[in-house]
Amino acid sequence: MVAKISTLGVQGIHGYRIDVECFLSGGLPNFDVVGLPDAAVKESRERIRAAARCCGYDFPARRIVMNLAPADTKKSGSLYDLPMLLSLLQCQDVIGELPDNVYFLGELSLEGQLRGGQGVLPMAMACPKGASLFVPTSNAAEAALCRHLKVYAANHVRQIIDHLNDEKYIPPYIPSEAIADDDSAVFVPDFADVRGQEAAKRALEIAAAGGHSVLLEGPPGAGKSMLTTRLPSILPPLSYQEALEVTAIYSVAGRLPDGKPILHNRPFRSPHHTSSDVSLVGGGTYPKPGEISLAHHGVLFLDELPEFSRSALEVLRQPLESGVAHISRISSSLSYPCRFMLAAAMNPCPCGFYGFENDKCTCSQRKIEVYRGRISGPLLDRLDLRIPVPPVKFDELQQVRPAESSAAVRERVVAARECQRIRFNGKAMTNSLLEGQQLRKECALEEDAKALLRNAFQRFRLSGRSHARILRVARTIADLDGAERIDKRHLAESLQFRGWGERAAVHEA
Repeated sequence: MVAKISTLGVQGIHGYRIDVECFLSGGLPNFDVVGLPDAAVKESRERIRAAARCCGYDFPARRIVMNLAPADTKKSGSLYDLPMLLSLLQCQDVIGELPDNVYFLGELSLEGQLRGGQGVLPMAMACPKGASLFVPTSNAAEAALCRHLKVYAANHVRQIIDHLNDEKYIPPYIPSEAIADDDSAVFVPDFADVRGQEAAKRALEIAAAGGHSVLLEGPPGAGKSMLTTRLPSILPPLSYQEALEVTAIYSVAGRLPDGKPILHNRPFRSPHHTSSDVSLVGGGTYPKPGEISLAHHGVLFLDELPEFSRSALEVLRQPLESGVAHISRISSSLSYPCRFMLAAAMNPCPCGFYGFENDKCTCSQRKIEVYRGRISGPLLDRLDLRIPVPPVKFDELQQVRPAESSAAVRERVVAARECQRIRFNGKAMTNSLLEGQQLRKECALEEDAKALLRNAFQRFRLSGRSHARILRVARTIADLDGAERIDKRHLAESLQFRGWGERAAVHEA
């Protein structure tokens, strides 16, 4: 007899159906698991054997073959324990045949207790509408985020067997409304704490409004890190769909906080400059999302940018353009979403004072060139806003009146994002994604603005990518200004925030 129980797997952050097929035959007692299982799946044989006997069920002294179909896809993790045990019991007529739209997930203890695992949310999202999903109680709130299916939570395998045999009913899981805003009270530093640096604040407001990447350059102690860590405080809240996408990534990575089945706040990731290529983009023996995917719909902050290895920085180039990290390995090829805002900070030279306090700089010209050369031209070209952050003056530090709060800035950012939502027909997209015909339509210039851009383009030999990014930033500035069209003021400000050379072009124009 062949029994079949449905379960789910995950590739990248996308779930897919797996059929667990069990076959009992004569011959010497043996238990084989096929279908490209990893070590954790193979070890389930012993957990299933012990759990079955502890629960009072016979473990057949026969040849057992478990097939996880599709057989050409790598299976990993311990959540297949429960469906494998149920398929074995179905072969012995302990439970009857089940409908095609009933799915099971769960790791077994040796006594039959159910334990939770990783990646339950993307698996649940792969269930068809109206399906039933049985999960451990610890994963129930996460699975219940998918409103198109019924979720049943259990602590022990006997509860599920009794339910399937109509002996003791398990009611559908109803999520508690108390968790709806359970992480909304997380402390986020406020822009009101920052004295001076008005130009940098304005640049970060533009970056937040349009989803643009930004580079802050200045001497030590000027406030680069202080400014950037306050960037999340002016970002708009996540939509429900965005929250699901972010939570799915953290679920697969095993980074969901205990008791928080959904993440409401935009991610802010700040990896150390010793981070490797794999830790940034993702991968490994059993591929996991990297820092750029963990920053999806949020901010990736790279402090001390030139201190990162050249190879680690170069792997950012393609994801910055496409918003997807493609990971190809011998065993699999996966894709993780990574639509993030890149915020970076750096010193102008090894000692940190070149160009701002020249009398303090002790670096030779050669050292400065080598230091700045650690950031390649193609990567620098992908940064929308590049802002100098000079030292704060004493009088600014002594100001008693608080600076503008993050709440006030956030109102303007949310209003600008609403303009973009309308522009993209209700989709949660930003001006940083404008391209092609839509870029030309939404960023059409008047003649005086076009002359200014032509002057900058020719004088500083800007690339086509730079041209597009300048227009996108100008479009965001116009949205913050409530303007339908880009005028010369908006374009001039965009050029000022593009870099040192472009600012000079504006002053000469």
